[in-house]
Amino acid sequence: MCSKPVIIIGNGGHARVLIDILLMQKREIIGYTAPTEENNRYNVTYLGKDEEILKYDPREIELVNALGSVSDTRHRANIFNIFKSKGYTFSTIIHPSAIISDTVILGEGVQVMAGAVIQPFVKIDDNTIVNTSTSIDHDCCIGKHCHIAPGCVLSGGVFVGEGTHIGTGTKIIQNVIVGKNVLVGAGSLVLRSVGDNKKVYGSPAKEVSK
Repeated sequence: MCSKPVIIIGNGGHARVLIDILLMQKREIIGYTAPTEENNRYNVTYLGKDEEILKYDPREIELVNALGSVSDTRHRANIFNIFKSKGYTFSTIIHPSAIISDTVILGEGVQVMAGAVIQPFVKIDDNTIVNTSTSIDHDCCIGKHCHIAPGCVLSGGVFVGEGTHIGTGTKIIQNVIVGKNVLVGAGSLVLRSVGDNKKVYGSPAKEVSK
């Protein structure tokens, strides 16, 4: 595990969950950045807006992308790409209660929350959130900048494209392909593959108007 101190980008609910994990791991938290200072409940130092990060040597710190996503992952992706272009590294965060096969490949900045289960030969690309109590079965492939929200179940061989949000409690059957920049509404049951840039919802999931 990396021992470099971290700066947290963001100060919402997702940030609080990440701070809790970092404190469990006894990571040094320099502070957080956000547009304005707010009570973060953990007494973490407010550093200012995101530009303050540039005062720190990229070789000496790691960043934690604490921006959540309710439906649109683009802001989270933009933050990741901006600071990667300036030489910074994002910390991969794993809750100690998560169960992850040794064969799993996790990209940079992936966040795996409490109670998540990730089975053999899964690949999860950079800056993706696997949220609380989500189950990802064997041979799934999850693209960059995705959010697999709490309580989701992905059966074996599912593919999820870059920038997709899978809403809370969604179930996806085996070998389904979910395209890029898709929004799957909470509680959906996905039985068929979904093309890029679609919005689907329901049980079974069907395309809905944007």
